[in-house]
Amino acid sequence: MSGPLKIRIKRLLLRMALALAIFWGGGIILFSFLPVPFSAVMVERQAKAWLTGDFGYVAHSDWVSMDEISPWVALAVIASEDQRFPEHWGLDFGAIEKALSHNERHENRIRGASTISQQTMKNLLLWDGKSWLRKGLEAGLTLTMEVVWTKRRILTVYLNIAEFGDGVFGVEEAAQRYFHKPASKLTMSEAALLAAVLPNPHRFRADAPSGYVRSRQAWILRQMRQLGGETFLERNRLH
Repeated sequence: MSGPLKIRIKRLLLRMALALAIFWGGGIILFSFLPVPFSAVMVERQAKAWLTGDFGYVAHSDWVSMDEISPWVALAVIASEDQRFPEHWGLDFGAIEKALSHNERHENRIRGASTISQQTMKNLLLWDGKSWLRKGLEAGLTLTMEVVWTKRRILTVYLNIAEFGDGVFGVEEAAQRYFHKPASKLTMSEAALLAAVLPNPHRFRADAPSGYVRSRQAWILRQMRQLGGETFLERNRLH
């Protein structure tokens, strides 16, 4: 490869890196106060459906503010996904250490350690899948988001873009689809059921819950009570 060609390639890569940095940084700033119209994962799911000929698939989400979401939903996802959410700065190093130790002993049962903040960033501005590149970008962007956004904002965005089923994104869409009511009216039990499907919304279903999903729902309900119920949210200014 000639010298001038190497220089052109380096310049192109630098420009691409700069463009991505501006895109990600701008997204973090804009969505710190603007409603999120769609997420990167929604775009990815929609594009995949079209490419495979599934033109009936529609990735749909209805944005609602935290005031329009039942407090039980916020509590349920924290109890299920990230109980140290109010305390950490985006990365839970204690959970990461435990997950690594567990995965070394149980190769067939891999445990993750992603926080709600990391999941929010991945869904919002990155892509699905597992790779060291994505995880590295996710960690850096998550720490940036934690500096710019409040915990309440992170939780609001997460609840509006989380995937709850095939084409079902956000708690308002999930509440209407599965319970025929707005997200503000969801009960403690319904919130726990929605949280129970989050680890794998393509395998677990809120409208036809398996025995495993029901057992997760019961566990989440116990965790919600142990955290202190709505008092937990009020104490941490999360609702």
